Amino acid sequence: MEQSKHKTRRIRIGGVDVGGDAPIVVQSMCATRTMDIDKTIAQAHQLARAGAGIVRIALDNEKEVPALREIRAQTPGITLSVDLQENYRIAGKVAPHVDKIRYNPGHLHHIEKAKTIPQKVKWLVDIARDHDIAIRIGVNCGSVAPSFLEKYPGDQLSAIVESAVYHCELMEELGFDRFVVSLKDSDPAKVLDANRRFSARRSDVPLHLGVTEAGLPPDGITKTRLAFEKLLAQSIGDTIRVSLTLPNDRKHEEVVVGHAIIADVKAGRFISVPDFGAGMNIISCPSCSRVENEKFVELAQHVKEVTGYAAKYTITIAVMGCRVNGPGETDDADLGLWCGPTTVNLKKKDRKIGNFKYNEVLPRLRVEVDRLIAERSAAN
Repeated sequence: MEQSKHKTRRIRIGGVDVGGDAPIVVQSMCATRTMDIDKTIAQAHQLARAGAGIVRIALDNEKEVPALREIRAQTPGITLSVDLQENYRIAGKVAPHVDKIRYNPGHLHHIEKAKTIPQKVKWLVDIARDHDIAIRIGVNCGSVAPSFLEKYPGDQLSAIVESAVYHCELMEELGFDRFVVSLKDSDPAKVLDANRRFSARRSDVPLHLGVTEAGLPPDGITKTRLAFEKLLAQSIGDTIRVSLTLPNDRKHEEVVVGHAIIADVKAGRFISVPDFGAGMNIISCPSCSRVENEKFVELAQHVKEVTGYAAKYTITIAVMGCRVNGPGETDDADLGLWCGPTTVNLKKKDRKIGNFKYNEVLPRLRVEVDRLIAERSAAN
């Protein structure tokens, strides 16, 4: 693998160097609830032992900050990143306890609507500078900033890339250069295209690679490899995360797989990957602290089993575990399930079919799969 680090600037995130001539860093994210301090601490150590250079934790609100403070105290030597979710205003509270904050440009418009995006980004940059921490600009396909979707109607990929470029420019106008960018989608082809296009524009900016909702092993690993192998081989990517749907005691496998992909690409070992445009495609998000019912992982496994009879049909089913990405990232799927605390929302594209209990949704899903097959057969 030809090293790309000479193209990107090198920045320091906690105890880890990213970009420049530094090795590619594997990241992962705690799937435990942040308020469950002991389990989160244990998982942070689990991930670090497996080789995670950066461990990410999600915070939804200010009530979780004391838990984060204790987690930081009991994870010395581990580089911690925090996901600000939809509440960028908690950045000031969490900054003293982490090495990096991640914000989503598509979520900045939700809060303090009287303030402009540049004003909000300046506030984040000032906090990062004051606490000597880094920033990740995390653009996600399921929550692209409305202003960019309006500017590029029907062209989500351009909206994603241009949003990322714009936020890089904001950082630089503020004289801040300790930032990385991620452009994520659940479709490996879109991840490839978005990151290639961004890298062509801004090869100096360190890139974090990820395929969101890659799903269950082994398909999730294959889909991730489909994007990562080609990007890393083109010298694109400075940090990576393999997002798999796994129970908590196996979450470290994300890290193991990430290191294996890097080693294989470096050694010139490439797998022959299937074409995910044909046949049944089950998309499921990685289990993380946003999951509101742990039955989600089991449900994703059962969806694959229940729909096995339709494997030859080109159908995409998305199984999402939380309210943050679930609604938006199921819109493009033929059938979508986004999971709440007690019920599952079943959708057909962006149209809601109904809410079902976890033990009731699978039979209804099969009905909808059969109906979809019949509709397509009639159309042909």
